[in-house]
This record gives sequence, C-alpha cells and structure tokens, in this order.
Amino acid sequence: MRTPTHWKNINFISCVLYPLGLLYGLATFLRLKLKKSHQVGCRVICVGNLGAGGSGKTPVAVSLAKMLQQNGKNPFFITRGYGGQQKDVLVTSAHTAAQVGDEPLLLFRQAPVVVNPDRFRGALKAVRQGADVIIMDDGFQNPSLHKDISLLVIDGSYGFGNGFCIPAGPLREFLSSGLKRADAAVIIGEDKHNLSSLLKPLPVFKGKVVPECGQISNRRIIAFAGIGRPQKFYQSLKECGFELLQCFDFPDHHFYNNQELEKIISAAQKQNADIYTTAKDFVKIPAPLRSYCKVLEISIEWENPQALYDFLLCPVYK
Repeated sequence: MRTPTHWKNINFISCVLYPLGLLYGLATFLRLKLKKSHQVGCRVICVGNLGAGGSGKTPVAVSLAKMLQQNGKNPFFITRGYGGQQKDVLVTSAHTAAQVGDEPLLLFRQAPVVVNPDRFRGALKAVRQGADVIIMDDGFQNPSLHKDISLLVIDGSYGFGNGFCIPAGPLREFLSSGLKRADAAVIIGEDKHNLSSLLKPLPVFKGKVVPECGQISNRRIIAFAGIGRPQKFYQSLKECGFELLQCFDFPDHHFYNNQELEKIISAAQKQNADIYTTAKDFVKIPAPLRSYCKVLEISIEWENPQALYDFLLCPVYK
C-alpha cells in the first residue's frame, strides 16, 4: 500500500475513520495482553516501530547486525517474509523475492535470515543454526517471541503522523501502550517533531541515512520506488547531486511486471537518463531487465555507535 495522505495530519478523513482506529488499537492491545510470549536460548533484539510505512527498520537492522559481527557475535535475522510464498526457510542465495519476500534478501546480504510468520519457531531454527543473537526485523506487535530489547525506529521527519491508529492514522497500536513496552527509541534523520522530549524517559539513539553515491557518470536520472515513503529515496538521490527528471511511485512491496518497467525504460531512453531504484525494489525486477537499472545503496551513520552497542548487550536486559 501507499502511505495515505490523511495519516500525516488530523483532518476530515482521519476524524471520520477515528472510531475504526480505536477498534484497531483495542484489538492490538488485547492480542498483546492475552497471548503468551516464549523464550529461546539466546538474546533477542526487536527492531520495530509503532506505525506502518517506511521508518527505516531494515537498514537499522542491517546496521545493528554489522555492529554485532564486528564485535565477534553471530547474529541471525528472523522475519515474516512479507509477500513471499515459502515459510519456515533459511534464506540462501538461490531464493527469489517471490519465494521469501524482498526484505529477507536485503538482510541476507549482511547475515543469515530465517523466514517464518511464527517468530518463535523462526527463532528456534536460528538458534539451531548457531545464532547467538537474534534480530527481529519488525515484530514489535508480535507477542509470540519474548524480546530482551525492543527498539522503536522512528522517522524524525514524519514522527507518529496524526497519532491515530489504522485506518485513521499510521499507528499499529495506541501510542501510550507502545511506548511503555519499548526499551529504547531510534530516531532516523532530523527530529522535526521534538520526539526526544515525547519519548522520555526512554533512551534515544540517533542516526541518519547516508546514501552511497559512488562515481556518477550521468546526473540526469529517472527514479522509481515501491516503499512506504518514496520521497525519502528521492531526497537521497538529490543529495548525491542527481537531477531527477521523473519519478514513478509504486505501493510498498510491489512486484514489478515487464510492462511497468518497459514504460520506465522507454522514458529514460527518450530523455538520455539513467534509471535508479532502491535495493529493496531491485530484487523484485525480472532478471532480464535488471541491467537497465542502477541501485542507490544506503547505510546508517550513528551519532554514538559505542553507546548503542553497549546498550544492545547491557546486562540489565539479559
């Protein structure tokens, strides 16, 4: 889905949908209260959020795994594999996005990945495969697996939108109850909503998305993306010095067909432009058409990486 415009502010549409949002929030609250969590034999770090849409969970999860690996740990990711057909699998280089989903393929570039909608069973498989730390990519509202640390990832420019629950707003649960279950927050990008004050007394870690621009041969480009908030991707391209001639937006987790991509390729050829997309979108492009597209890779730059690492392995949360 695309992020609805009425999620950003309180408006007529969000007010009309507010009662449905209350029901959605209540259902989440009851599910979390009534379902029992199970522990596994290693530390579990959940990288989640309170809202739907692109807050930056996956690049944060990748960055944490890299941080742990550099300090001698053997982290595994567990994820539900949204959009994939196969479940309860250990991802390999032979898997496709259609089989396991797009995000598992991105995570797999950094560390082993287990795909299973049942996070507890996925975690057990990861432990059997040798994991000494498990990173849940998403799953903050999933009660099946006990979490040693729950991190809330928040887009500093978007915050919590209008503060309403789905479908009136972006929240997956009531803000107050979600903050009570969190152990810390991660703000990505400039804090434009004074989130640091709102989140007290939670520890807050700050980072920013850094585009890996590389050597630029043609500054004239056309871009496309199927992510929660594609404007963030387009802004990263501008920061690299590209001239965006045209942008094509698609729903989050969208799988591309030849007709859609041929339209983009034709537009680029007519304007003598290169085509750029995200790593998440690239894995869903049919193989014969991938050579037409370039990927803008990104990473997370932390304000205080040592403090974050110390917190992840803090004995208080063991």
